[in-house]
Amino acid sequence: MSAIAFPVPDESILARRDEIIAGLSRLVAPEALITSADERRPYETDALTAYRRLPLAVVLPSTTQEVAAVLKFCSAQGVPVVPRGAGTSLAGGAIPQEDAVVIGVSKMNRILEIDYANRVAKVQAGVTNLAVTGEVMAEGFFYAPDPSSQLACSIGGNIGMNSGGAHCLKYGVTTNNVLGVTLVMLDGSIVEIGGAHLDSGGLDILGLIVGSEGQLGIVTEATVRILRSAEGARPVLFGFPTSEQAGEAVAAIIGAGIIPVAMEFMDKPAIEICEAFAHAGYPMDVEALLIIEVEGSDAEMDAQLARIVAIAREHGVKTVKESKSAMETAAIWKGRKSAFGATGRIADYICMDGTIPTGQLPHVLRRMDEIVKGYGLRVANVFHAGDGNLHPLILYNCNDPVEAQKAEDAGMDILKLCVEVGGCLTGEHGVGIEKRDLMTVQFNPEDLQQQMRVRAVFDGQWLLNPAKVFPLEGRVAA
Repeated sequence: MSAIAFPVPDESILARRDEIIAGLSRLVAPEALITSADERRPYETDALTAYRRLPLAVVLPSTTQEVAAVLKFCSAQGVPVVPRGAGTSLAGGAIPQEDAVVIGVSKMNRILEIDYANRVAKVQAGVTNLAVTGEVMAEGFFYAPDPSSQLACSIGGNIGMNSGGAHCLKYGVTTNNVLGVTLVMLDGSIVEIGGAHLDSGGLDILGLIVGSEGQLGIVTEATVRILRSAEGARPVLFGFPTSEQAGEAVAAIIGAGIIPVAMEFMDKPAIEICEAFAHAGYPMDVEALLIIEVEGSDAEMDAQLARIVAIAREHGVKTVKESKSAMETAAIWKGRKSAFGATGRIADYICMDGTIPTGQLPHVLRRMDEIVKGYGLRVANVFHAGDGNLHPLILYNCNDPVEAQKAEDAGMDILKLCVEVGGCLTGEHGVGIEKRDLMTVQFNPEDLQQQMRVRAVFDGQWLLNPAKVFPLEGRVAA
């Protein structure tokens, strides 16, 4: 792979490693401090496994107060800090550096309070995404954001990257479902932002924190919105002769003002990969598949589906297959949720994440195919079609340096295409290191300077997740 640059490790910090570890050992229990090389190894990378750096040390606090003490110490020592949730970032958001301390929130995994009357839950940052729904589903509630990694990914990581998921077409991404956070600042101060109420006066600091990739502070607790589950839900499979026709159908459905609860896209390679793994009953004689789920009463679902089917027929739909049971519904979503893992069974891949206007889907699908074929590679497309959030999986052999470079170059070209058509570099994976050097494609120098000035208010020393988001050159200090 091409070498994405990291900041040069500070030799003075490396020389003081024993002293720094001794200081950390006075702040947390022995089992919360990881210092040996073998035990630090699991923290050297995240889901962007092509890049890895062994951190100086790893701390796993159990309380907000411990996080505050560790941050205050690292700030005083000038030691960089890399916040870490579950390490599922596909953009390298949690990859450390040699002179940095990783602060992981995995031990902060308690659900603190459920308030059904006000439809909120207060949770620690290490609680997994799916655990929130698991806690409230018996009472008929759920937590809307549902990334494919929801079984493992943490609420803290979701907040850092503003994660989404299949059902966010209707219910919004993380920023639309978080009402408040407890944030520990770099100097160790603890602030409460937002709360169980709908909105706060003054500046929208909460909106700034969600999606900030751990560069403004470390979130230790969150108040999230829980929603009443719909009366019923029904996924339907729509098979099309071409990807372009499927893309045109998506644009037409959204353009008609119809907002299903989910609208997912798979092309032929993705259909074959997911069906072989999940046996979901996907049609195999089509080139593209839409999974469209509607919800509500039977009458509401019937009415919405009738409109969707009519539009699909106008765009040449070949197969319409409606789920007839809870078992079929579970299989359909198992196939979609397993797409990334199932693809990993047959090839190495880079999973890209860019967002475009839905009206550009037919054009972008054609161009993506041309771009990847131009590098002599293959692509499997599976993504959130309704909100234009693309996830092309570029297949390659990671043991072939030439192919690896081609895969990375193809991914960068696809992200540039997203910006060219009026979209953006990321929909839900964040920037991390993967897209950091493409930020100049989307933002002009003045835009980036303004963003960095805001960041510097929280962390003028650039100690919080310093290798991420912004190009390493031209950074603004406090």
